[in-house]
Amino acid sequence: MTTTQTDSLRRNDVTKRIAAALKARSGKTWSVTGGRGTGYGWLEVNVPPARRTADWDGIAPKTDARFEGYATMAERLELAALLGLERPIHHQGEKIPAGHDYYREYIDRAEGRTPTVTGTPYWD
Repeated sequence: MTTTQTDSLRRNDVTKRIAAALKARSGKTWSVTGGRGTGYGWLEVNVPPARRTADWDGIAPKTDARFEGYATMAERLELAALLGLERPIHHQGEKIPAGHDYYREYIDRAEGRTPTVTGTPYWD
């Protein structure tokens, strides 16, 4: 299903759609969350907290129980492939800026299509 002008691009609808598409394609659950406060419209795609078992480098197991772990390099590469990215996702997740073009781009990516539109920065 392609993204059309009539599809809901409300933040919560977009997070649900991206999460559902990634699960349908991989068989795994992925964390897709919206920001808070001034970053309300921004989204983050990452592995769920229970699977964040690596240190920041994605290789070594996390060593300090006070801090949340990060995605393993294998899962960072898997998520990047699902999103059609040529680089692994950041160890803190893939950030999606607030904006309808960015939302459409990442819906297309999550659903396995080449993006029909690419988000462009609207900040300095």
